[in-house]
Amino acid sequence: MTQQTVFTEKAPAAIGPYSQAVATEQLLFTSGQIGIHPLTGQLRPGIVEQTHQVLENLAAVLDAGGSSMGQIVKTTIFLTDIAEFPTVNEIYAQAFQDEPPARSTVQVAALPLGALIEIEAIALRASGASAGEK
Repeated sequence: MTQQTVFTEKAPAAIGPYSQAVATEQLLFTSGQIGIHPLTGQLRPGIVEQTHQVLENLAAVLDAGGSSMGQIVKTTIFLTDIAEFPTVNEIYAQAFQDEPPARSTVQVAALPLGALIEIEAIALRASGASAGEK
């Protein structure tokens, strides 16, 4: 089984020694996305803005890896405050109206750069898709 790293300028660059995603022939594994705007490099303010930005960043990485939001099979959501779950859940539900993927949501003590939310995903890839926007 071969694997390729995925990179797109339409999502924030990795802030450490990791790839935005890694693709195999059939699956795409994304790194966790936080609410950084890819053009400004700034973390968006508030849970609503960060959640929308996280989903936009995730969609960009999926696209670069030959997948899409509709092909996600599993997500993990990390929140610094589980009390924000209803707000995040409402925004998340808008992104996954038809057949939402399996999901775990956990509260964590802290996230990189003071982020309030992070989402990672595993998705199916279109057959013959190539990974990475260079």
